Amino acid sequence: MYKQLIRPVLFWFDPEEVHHFTFSAVRFLNKIPGFPSLFRSVYHINDKRLEREVFGLKFKNPVGLAAGFDKDAKLYKELSNFGFGFIEIGTLTPKGQEGNPKKRLFRLKEDSAIINRMGFNNGGIDQAVLRLKKNKGVLIGGNIGKNKVTPNEDAVRDYELCFDALYDYVDYFVVNVSSPNTPNLRELQDKEPLTKLLQTLQDKNIARHKTEAGKKAKPILLKIAPDLTDEQLLDIIDIVKETQIAGVIATNTTISREGLQSSNQNETGGLSGKPLTKRATEVIRFLSEKSNKAFPIIGVGGIHTAEDALEKLEAGASLVQLYTGFIYEGPALVKAINKKILEKL
Repeated sequence: MYKQLIRPVLFWFDPEEVHHFTFSAVRFLNKIPGFPSLFRSVYHINDKRLEREVFGLKFKNPVGLAAGFDKDAKLYKELSNFGFGFIEIGTLTPKGQEGNPKKRLFRLKEDSAIINRMGFNNGGIDQAVLRLKKNKGVLIGGNIGKNKVTPNEDAVRDYELCFDALYDYVDYFVVNVSSPNTPNLRELQDKEPLTKLLQTLQDKNIARHKTEAGKKAKPILLKIAPDLTDEQLLDIIDIVKETQIAGVIATNTTISREGLQSSNQNETGGLSGKPLTKRATEVIRFLSEKSNKAFPIIGVGGIHTAEDALEKLEAGASLVQLYTGFIYEGPALVKAINKKILEKL
């Protein structure tokens, strides 16, 4: 029903406006008595065989919602009713910011893709924490970044502020240095600054674990770009080993425009969707094989079918996440992936 009736209507309108409308609609429907249970009965698959234990956390199933969809933790409970095993919020920055000027979100219909140059638009960590305090049972990842006005030499402090504020309210952290939409952010992926950033957060993580009774250290993951070279990916493996962070999310959006058909393909920003399917899987396989499966990988990028998800799991991912595929294919995709995983067992 989604692809035949709902999506064609939504795709008539501006993508960012549709995003806000959809948020409001999902929130409204979930306030109607019986609707949350209805959504869960339609989209959830409750099967112990889908459970995964990864970096010390137990996931009800391996399909999550990627960061960028619920930036401000406004809808994580309602979105979990669509069958997701976990929800990643953010990217959050210490202070709220408007992001880049509109228009900044573009559909590439011929390519089943999206270009965005949102620029970490969010309300800041304090507002998100207030909402996360109400969480009851949704496994949450906290994706953190730096404010646009913060120079790279001061970036570590921004990540520390986010880490400290969110520590008690998320289950794992994701360090985002791979968005192409904040000026110079990707420079933090270079080996020296990235090692410093991750080691600083890991040191804080270990210190809190040791000094606060009953507190477990929180898994810290690094989200990387699909545009890294093999040499840079080998550096990532070394950095993960050196800093002992929990794992990697592969991948963020790409700046490549290779093979696109859509007329608006040259818009500035990060590309997500089907054109990223192959490259994201290649990165996952490279990291898994070259590291000898030394750390967990969350696979994201171009998952539009259950088969796409299985390819990433078979390439070495422990979990997968959806974003653009969720927009193009609808919530039935979550259930389809989980059903296909069960079929393969």
